[in-house]
Amino acid sequence: MRANWLTMTAGDLGRAIGAGQIHPVELAEAFLDAIAAHPDTPRIYARTTPERARDEAMAAAERAKMGLRRGLLDGVPISWKDNIDTAGVATEAGSALLAGRVPAADAPVLRAATFAGLVCLGKTHLSELAFSGLGLNPVTATPPNVNDPAAVPGGSSSGAAASVAFGLAAAAIGTDTGGSIRIPPAWNDLVGFKPTRGRLPGAGVVPLANSFDTVGPMGRSVEDCALLLAAMGGGRPADLRGAGLAGRRLLVLETVALDDLSPAPAQAFDAAVSCLTAAGARVDRLRFPGVAEALGLAATLVAPEAYGLWQDTIEAAPDKMFPLILDRFRTGAAIKATDFVAAWRRLHVLRAQWAAAVAGADAVILPTTPNLPPDAARLLRDADYYTQENARALRNTRIGNLFEGAALTLPTGVASCGIMFLTLPEAEERLLRLGAAAEPVLRRG
Repeated sequence: MRANWLTMTAGDLGRAIGAGQIHPVELAEAFLDAIAAHPDTPRIYARTTPERARDEAMAAAERAKMGLRRGLLDGVPISWKDNIDTAGVATEAGSALLAGRVPAADAPVLRAATFAGLVCLGKTHLSELAFSGLGLNPVTATPPNVNDPAAVPGGSSSGAAASVAFGLAAAAIGTDTGGSIRIPPAWNDLVGFKPTRGRLPGAGVVPLANSFDTVGPMGRSVEDCALLLAAMGGGRPADLRGAGLAGRRLLVLETVALDDLSPAPAQAFDAAVSCLTAAGARVDRLRFPGVAEALGLAATLVAPEAYGLWQDTIEAAPDKMFPLILDRFRTGAAIKATDFVAAWRRLHVLRAQWAAAVAGADAVILPTTPNLPPDAARLLRDADYYTQENARALRNTRIGNLFEGAALTLPTGVASCGIMFLTLPEAEERLLRLGAAAEPVLRRG
């Protein structure tokens, strides 16, 4: 029975705790035992927090015994990306530059989740300073991909996705600047949810580019993501009951998003669209030239902010960094302030045009990534291949960040191929209901 717990959704585990079928301490021990026994744990977890997990599980058990559970996820064990501060535990953001950094307090999102009863299993590996969509990190560790042991898992929330995919956490919390809550779930057949920037507090999170950084959940179901969003934000979960696809209007984004697709993502997306249509959704096509223009602005917007935040730390010890990540940061030094300001002004115009173009739709849909997870060994030896595949991996997901909406990736039933749903900002609950309706349709395929 305990082995089954490792593959259950967080919501189902919570229901079993509430029904008295699972004891929170036994559940925590099951995950801690799995973590201790798994050969890839050192590549997935930067460090574990077993004492904290046991204490939190014991408190959850007492609340359950007294009928005082704080919510459906009270007593459910999850993992946290190692750029989210944990009191008294090193938080190093996948970089030797931050080795030994121990925050004094939990980040607000972790503090809120702990108050909601979630159990912290530990901190997961990530791309160095969260600046890559691939998950390759020769400085600390490169987590495995659940579908291909030779491939990268996606980044930057690489260990977060791996912890769930390999049954070492019920769900996980990551961060997203250009796709990091969506690429790893897509490549590991999970659900990933990026809220609107600012929906959850970013304090206590090691930043990459504050103008785009977002905290968000990933798990085995849309319900898990809805529950985790509420737990971290201190609100009520989205009501997913009765969600359906009949009459929903979806827009397939044709501009850029369908270009240069590898065969498997292309076929998986087409099949997914057919499933959504058969379930009653109305699917139209959208061409929006501003997508290409916005993507062209990305390098002028993200790298200068990232380098501005990290310049002093980086240049004090650049030899400690993975050279390809170091080079990405340093590209920000070449951007003029006038170009940076002009790019932001133009992006605000494009955001308004995008909002007008998609206002009548329930969501825009596109393949989460145009490519499959690339080979880790080749990425290490071929810098051009790394640059090419990193840009491809981030291309579609970055559209959601540039236009500042909420985004959800769902598995299509084809290994490492996700379908992404984008909405306008602050439409989280509507998007989660749409995802809950689409999820079983895509699963049946």
